[in-house]
Amino acid sequence: MKVDSKQLKEFLVDAEMVDEKTINDAIKTEEETGKPLSDILLEQKAITEENLRKMYAYILGIPFVDLEKETIPKDILQFVPEPIARKNNIVAFQKQGEELRVAMLNPDDIQTIDFLKKKTGLKISPCFTSQAGITAALRQYERSLKAEFGDIISDEEEQQPAGEESLEKIAQDLPIIKIVDTLLKHAILQAASDIHIEPDEKEVHIRYRIDGVLQETMTLPKQVLAGIIARIKVLANLKLDEHRIPQDGRFKIEEEGKKISFRVSILPVFDGEKVVMRVLNESAKGLTLEDMGFWGLSLERIHSAIKRPNGMVLVTGPTGSGKTTTLYTVMDILNTPEVNISTIEDPIEYRMPRINQTQVKAKIGMTFASGLRALLRQDPDIIMVGEIRDSETMQIAMNAAMTGHLVLSTLHTNSAAAAIPRMVDMKAEAFLIASTVNVILAQRLVRKICPDCRKKTEIAAKKLTQVGESLDFNVIKKAVQKGDSVELKGLKDIKSLNEATFFKGAGCDKCNGEGYKGRIGIYEVLEVSEGIQRLISSNATSDEIDKLSRKEGMFSMFEDGLIKAMIGSTTLEEILRVTEE
Repeated sequence: MKVDSKQLKEFLVDAEMVDEKTINDAIKTEEETGKPLSDILLEQKAITEENLRKMYAYILGIPFVDLEKETIPKDILQFVPEPIARKNNIVAFQKQGEELRVAMLNPDDIQTIDFLKKKTGLKISPCFTSQAGITAALRQYERSLKAEFGDIISDEEEQQPAGEESLEKIAQDLPIIKIVDTLLKHAILQAASDIHIEPDEKEVHIRYRIDGVLQETMTLPKQVLAGIIARIKVLANLKLDEHRIPQDGRFKIEEEGKKISFRVSILPVFDGEKVVMRVLNESAKGLTLEDMGFWGLSLERIHSAIKRPNGMVLVTGPTGSGKTTTLYTVMDILNTPEVNISTIEDPIEYRMPRINQTQVKAKIGMTFASGLRALLRQDPDIIMVGEIRDSETMQIAMNAAMTGHLVLSTLHTNSAAAAIPRMVDMKAEAFLIASTVNVILAQRLVRKICPDCRKKTEIAAKKLTQVGESLDFNVIKKAVQKGDSVELKGLKDIKSLNEATFFKGAGCDKCNGEGYKGRIGIYEVLEVSEGIQRLISSNATSDEIDKLSRKEGMFSMFEDGLIKAMIGSTTLEEILRVTEE
C-alpha cells in the first residue's frame, strides 16, 4: 500500500489516534530495523488493526467495509472461489449491476483483481477491510458448503434407487459425485493427511486428520453412505458388491495443477463400511533434512552415514511418526544417475523418478523377504526396505549391508537404543549388528506453532520444575553449540529452564483457530561408533548403549523437542504429548 511514513504520521496525529512521541519513537525503530511503521505500531499496540486500515482507506480514498456483521449471499460469495479467497485474503460481498465489490487486505494486488475481472466479466471495485473481517467472511464459505451439502443430499434422497443391483447407478449419480468431490477438495485445501468416513446407526461422520490430529468436519445422513462407498469403490477400481471383507485400492485426481493420490482402505464395521483415505500430494516439493527438523550433530551424523557405500541406516518409531518420509528424503539426496536404487515397500507412498519401486503382494508370495532376495539380483547400490518385520527379512538385509550395499529400513521401537535388542530378538547376531549398522535414528512428529499468530507464553513454575527434574541442562547446552541458526545461538547462555522463553499460537484464520500449522520432527540419532560396537558385541542392554551414546554427544528426542520449543518451533505441551510413555 503506497502510504509513506510521513503521510501516515501526519494523518494519525491529526486524527489523534496516536500521540506524536509514540509515532516518532516508532519511526526511529523503523529506520533502525527496516520494519514497516504500520507493523511497529501494531506490535506496540499503539493502534488497532481495524483503525489502521480505516486510516489507510481514508488516505488512499478507498472505501472501508466491516465484514464481521455482514451476511453475504451465497451466489455473491461464489464469485471468488474459496481457494483464491483464502490465499489472497479477498472476498466478494456485493454486486450492483455490472460492478462487483470485493473486500481486500491489499487493494494494490492488481494481479488478483485482473484475474477476477477476466473470470467474472464484471468491473471489480476493491474496498479495504480488516483481518477480522476477512476471517468472518471466510467462515461463510463453510456455512455455504453445508448449505450446498443440504441441497445435494435432498436431491439424492429424491433420486435414491433401491437394491444392490443399483450400486453402480448410485455411484454415477451427480449428487453423490458432488459429495465425494467436495470431501476430497476440502481435504486438499485443509492439507489433511487422511479422510475418515465413519458410519454409525443413524449418521455418517466425516473426519480429517490435520497435522496429526483428527478433527470432526461434517455429519451426513445415513442414506448417502451407500452412494459414497460405491463412488469411492468405482474410483479405486474395487468390487462394488463386496461388503464382507476389507478392500484396498488407489486413485489419482488433479486439483489446481497438483497431482493428488488417494490410498483407499475399506473395512466392514457394525453399521456398514468404514473408509479411510490417505492423501498423498505427488506434486509436493521434496523436503530437505533441515526442513524436517534435523540440525547440528544429528544432521552431521546422518549425512556421514548415508555417504558410506555400505551398511544399514535404520529409522525407528511408532506408526505415523514420519519414518517413511525420512527414508524418502534420504533417497532423494542419494538419487543420482551414478547409482541404482531399488525398493520393496508396502505400500508405495510416492513415486520417485529413477528409483525402481516394488510393491509387496503377500497373496502371491511377494513378501519383503522374497522381494529383497530378488532385488539383490538387480545389481543395486542402495536398497530401501519399507519395514523389517521378521527374522528372514532381517537376515537378508544384514547380509546385503555386509556385501557392499547401503540398506535403508525401518523398525518399530520407541528409542534408537531399543532397536539393538529388537534386532537380537529377530535372530540377528550381535557381532553382525555391530559391524553392519551405521546409524539408528528414532523420531516423532510434533505440530508446529502457526507463524502468523505465534506469541510468547508463560509456563507454570511447577511444570517447569517437573520437566527439569528429568533433564540434564548441560546436554542441551552442549547440543546447541553445534547449532548455527540465530535462534539456537540465543540459547547458548541460558543456564536453566526458568530462563527460557516458550511460545504458543493464539489461533487465527490461517490455522483455523488451532494455533498450530504443519509438523516438524524431533529426533535422536545414535551413531554406531567403536565404543557402541564393543557394547553391542558384548550383548549390552539398551540402557547401557543409550548411556554411552549420550556421552558421545547424542541428545534424546525429548531434549531435541525442548530445544525446538525454546526457539519457538513448537510448544512444550506438544513435546510432552508425544514423548510421554
